[in-house]
Amino acid sequence: MRLPLFVATLACLSLSNPILADEVQVAVAANFTAPMQDIAQAFEQDTGHRVVAAFGSTGQLYAQINHGAPFEVFLAADDTTPARAESEGLAVAGSRFTYATGALALWSADTNLINDGEQLLRSGDFQHLAIANPKTAPYGLAATQVMQALNLTDALTPKLVEGQSIGQTYQFVASGNAQLGFVALSQVSQVSRNGEITSGSAWQVPAALYEPIHQDAVLLNKGANNAAAAALLEYLQGERAAAVISSYGYGH
Repeated sequence: MRLPLFVATLACLSLSNPILADEVQVAVAANFTAPMQDIAQAFEQDTGHRVVAAFGSTGQLYAQINHGAPFEVFLAADDTTPARAESEGLAVAGSRFTYATGALALWSADTNLINDGEQLLRSGDFQHLAIANPKTAPYGLAATQVMQALNLTDALTPKLVEGQSIGQTYQFVASGNAQLGFVALSQVSQVSRNGEITSGSAWQVPAALYEPIHQDAVLLNKGANNAAAAALLEYLQGERAAAVISSYGYGH
């Protein structure tokens, strides 16, 4: 089932002169939803510029960009898709940088289910395991790499339920439609803002089991002459944004 992208307008009262403010359209990987909402609010307070963000899987967002969507900045969940945007002439050459390094977690809404995550996966003592679509969602690809590293692909494939984005995958687990799933660590540590799991139970997957998730941002051609787009990219590399990003369990 294909779900529409969740589109949110992130707006707040500005401390700057609204006459001088601009608006920036941003495509944001679903795993970065909560941090982006916080960063957008701070950015708007500090600069007066207004952020309009759309959240979805990296692959879905790229397809929309490729078909003329009005996005001006792209925050992906990998580094290969923004590089592709540059190489295919959709983004400004030299504008790409890594804004966050993601981490993968095996999570259940049941506080007692996950004690030893690897042992639970090997036991198969669960009905459904949720992952994001590995063809469009980098965190889904990372999940398949973990299963391969543990030699569990054949055993776990019959139990898989697939979300179109990491956001939908999280909802599968949160709703109980899947007993557990591979999600972004940021999705299950965002309540405490210090990297600790505060809801359900989880296993932070060892980084050695999957390729690093370097998340890159890039200035798209449609934003090349937009002061707000340039300002947002600069802001993402600043101290205030870095503090927010780290608070959600990302490397920076």
